[in-house]
Amino acid sequence: MVVLASSVCMASQLTHFHNPPKLLLPTFTPTTRTSSSSSISRINPQFLSVSSQSITPFTISAVAADTSLPSSSPDKDQTTQRYYFVVANAKFMLDEEEHFKELMFERLRLFQERKMEQDFWLVVEPKFLDKFPNITKRLKRPAVALVSTNRPWITYMKLRLDRVLLESYEADSVEEALASNPVKLEFEKPENWVAPYQKYESGWWESFLPPASQKPQA
Repeated sequence: MVVLASSVCMASQLTHFHNPPKLLLPTFTPTTRTSSSSSISRINPQFLSVSSQSITPFTISAVAADTSLPSSSPDKDQTTQRYYFVVANAKFMLDEEEHFKELMFERLRLFQERKMEQDFWLVVEPKFLDKFPNITKRLKRPAVALVSTNRPWITYMKLRLDRVLLESYEADSVEEALASNPVKLEFEKPENWVAPYQKYESGWWESFLPPASQKPQA
């Protein structure tokens, strides 16, 4: 009897396994569909259609065609060049300052070794001094200016020479920037020269004069 009861129990379990309970899924009634379609029909048709007139045409242009960019046409600001200079009395610059000649020739040799275009000159009695009355009234004449387009180097030379005046100006051409008034430079030789090196020879500065300028006579 025990075995029969156990068999009946197992059979009931297998029957339960092969016949699982059915899941009740939600059903959608026609009322729900009608409600949904009616809500859509109440939407304004102009929001559901796209008219060709409502689309604004546009074009994509290159950056170079943007008129807001600066013009590439040359103007005065692009042709002018700023020049920087230190200026002092000619006797101090060319005859008394002990290291000025060495500094100038070292700079020239550097440019020649690197095949660089020279951008510094000595200008005797430069015409641009007329633009600086506050400087000219402090100068003994004749005066000599060291002019360059290299601002950091001119600033260095101001610190190195010390007793010189520093300023800058703009010019449309090199010829205008380095224009000078002709003058004859003559320096008296000292009676007793006690320095361990030789005195500067007269005319050493001619290597640094602008090519188009008139060379002063020693």
